[in-house]
Amino acid sequence: MTAVATPEAPPNSPAAPRREPRWMRLSLVALLAATAALYAWDLSASGWANSFYSAAAQAGSQSWKALFFGSSDAANGITVDKTPAALWVMSLSARLFGVNSWSILVPQALMGVGATWLTYATVRRASGAAAGLLAGTVLTLTPAAALIFRFNNPDALLVLLLVAAAYCTVRAIEKASPKWLVLAGVAVGFGFLAKMLQTFLVVPGFALAYLVAAPTGLGKRLLHLLSAAVALVVSAGWYLAVVALWPAADRPYIGGSQNNSFLELTLGYNGFGRITGDETGSVGGGAGGGWGSTGLFRLFGSEMAGGIAWLLPAAVLALGAGLWFTRRAPRTDRSRAALLIWGGWLIVTAAVFSFMGGIIHPYYTVALAPAIAALVGTAIVQLWRLRNDPVASGLLSGGLALSAVTMYVLLLRESSWLPWLAPTVLIIGLFSAVALFFSSHLSRVAARSLAVVGLVALLAGTGAYTVATAATPHRGAIPSAGPASNRGMPGGGPAGGLLGTSSPGTALTALLTQNTGKYTWAAATVGSNNAAGYQLASGQPVLAVGGFNGTDPYPTLEQFQQYVHDGKIHYFLGEGMTMFGGNSSGSDLSQQIVDWVAANYQSTTVDGVVVYDLTP
Repeated sequence: MTAVATPEAPPNSPAAPRREPRWMRLSLVALLAATAALYAWDLSASGWANSFYSAAAQAGSQSWKALFFGSSDAANGITVDKTPAALWVMSLSARLFGVNSWSILVPQALMGVGATWLTYATVRRASGAAAGLLAGTVLTLTPAAALIFRFNNPDALLVLLLVAAAYCTVRAIEKASPKWLVLAGVAVGFGFLAKMLQTFLVVPGFALAYLVAAPTGLGKRLLHLLSAAVALVVSAGWYLAVVALWPAADRPYIGGSQNNSFLELTLGYNGFGRITGDETGSVGGGAGGGWGSTGLFRLFGSEMAGGIAWLLPAAVLALGAGLWFTRRAPRTDRSRAALLIWGGWLIVTAAVFSFMGGIIHPYYTVALAPAIAALVGTAIVQLWRLRNDPVASGLLSGGLALSAVTMYVLLLRESSWLPWLAPTVLIIGLFSAVALFFSSHLSRVAARSLAVVGLVALLAGTGAYTVATAATPHRGAIPSAGPASNRGMPGGGPAGGLLGTSSPGTALTALLTQNTGKYTWAAATVGSNNAAGYQLASGQPVLAVGGFNGTDPYPTLEQFQQYVHDGKIHYFLGEGMTMFGGNSSGSDLSQQIVDWVAANYQSTTVDGVVVYDLTP
C-alpha cells in the first residue's frame, strides 16, 4: 500500500511530487464551500446553543480579566470548569461583532472548515490529493462533526488543533524536522487549553510514528521528541503557572475544583476522575455513577453510535489493511507513518471512550472523526489502485459491504425517519461491494462508474444523518446528533436546571436591569446554567453559586453573607438545590446559602421565578 510500491503512485505523494490537476483544486474549493454552507446555514436557529459557554463569552466581551480566566460572569466570581482557549475565540468575536448567536457560533463553523482543509492537506502529503479529498469529505459528512462545528462547546477548537498537530507531525517525519515536530507539540499544548487532558490521547500515535519513521538516527529522533515534549509542556503549562501564581483573592474561583486549584481541576474532575468515575463535585458522580455501560462496543450503543459509528468498522479494517500492505516497506515509509499517526489516534481515543467510568457525553466522539476520515479516505484510494490484487480487491469490497450493513443497522434505529433509506443503502451497498470485487475485469469507464456508485452508497447513510443533524436546532449542555427535533435541548423554562437554561420573562429581565450600577452582581442563583440564562437576557453579571453543578464550595456562606452586607448582590433567584436531585458529591454550601436566604428574606414570584430582594 505504499506510494513507492504502487505502480499508480498518487500525483502528490513523495514518490511523485507533481501539481494537482485543475479539477482537483476546484474539487477542494467545492468541498470547503459545501462544508462552510453545511456548518453555517441557519446557525441562529440554535440560539445561544450551550448557554453556559455563551454567558462566559458575554462576560469575556465585557471584561478582559473575565476573558483571560474564562469567568462565568464579568464580575469574575467563578470560572467555567474548563481551560478557556475556546472562550477566548468566542469572547473576541463577541467584542468585535456584538454578543449574539452568530458571533458566538460562526467561529465554530470556521473551525470546522479549517479542520476539513487540514485533514485534506495532511492526508494528501502521504497518500495524494484524491485520498485527501475523500478524507475531507468523510469528516464533513460525520454527524458528530456537523453537531459540534455548529455548537459552542470546546470540542470544535480541540479537533482543529489536533488535526493541525497531525499535519505538523507528517511534515516533521518527511525530513526529520525538529521545527515541525515542535510545532506539533505547541498545537497539542494549546489543545490542552481547549479541553485539558483529552488532547493528550493523540500523543502516543504521533510519537510512535516519528520514532519509527523519521529519516534520521535513533538518538536524534529521541532528542527531537524530547524537544516537542518540552514545547507541549510550555505551551500548555504557562497558563496553569500564571493562574497558580496569581493571588487567589484577586482572581475568580476555579470552577469545577473543590480547592480553588486549576491543577486539581486538571487532574481530578476533568482528568483521571473521568477515567475512574471518582469525580468529586459531579452530580451523579462516583465510580459507576450512571454515565452508561462501558465496554468494547460502547461506541456502537444507542447514545454514541449516531454521531460516529457509521464508518468506524471500515476505519479499523482500513488500518489493518494498510499495516499489512506496508509490512515490508522501509522504516521511513511515509504511508505507514501516516497509518501510525491516524491509527494511534483512533485506537487510544476509542479505547479511553469505551472504558472510561466517569462523565462522558455522545458529542465527545467528534474527536474520533478526523482519524476515521483519514483512514477511510486513504484506504479507498490505495485499495482502488491495487484492485488487480485479489486481496486488495477483497478488502475494498468487504469494507464497502461492512459499511453498508453498519449503516443499515444504525438507520433502523431511526425507524420513523426516512424509512426507505436503510434498505436502499443496504441494497446498493451490497450490490456495489460484489461488483467492485470484479472491477478489474471491467472497462475503465464501467469500473469508475461503479466506484462512484459505491462511494454514494458509502456516504449516503452518514451524509443524510449529518444533514439532518445540521438542520436540527441544538441547545443545552448535552447535544447529540440526529434528526429528532428535541435532541440536545433539555430543560429550559423559567428556572432552568442543571442541564437546561433559565428563560426569564420580560418582567424578570426588566427587574434585573434596574439600578445595576449600584451592584456587582444583578443577582445570584444556584448553578451556572441558571445564571447563564438570566445573565444573557439581562446583560448583567449573575453570580453562579456553586458553579456548574452547584457543588463547588464557592461562595462560602460567610462570603455570600459579606457580599450581601456590602450591597454587592441585588437579588437571589430560584428555590435552590431541589432541581439537581440528591445524587451528588462535593460541597453543600449552595444549599446552606439557599436556606439562609429563605430564612432571612421575603420572597415574591416574578414570571414564575422565586425572587428574594437582598437589599440591606
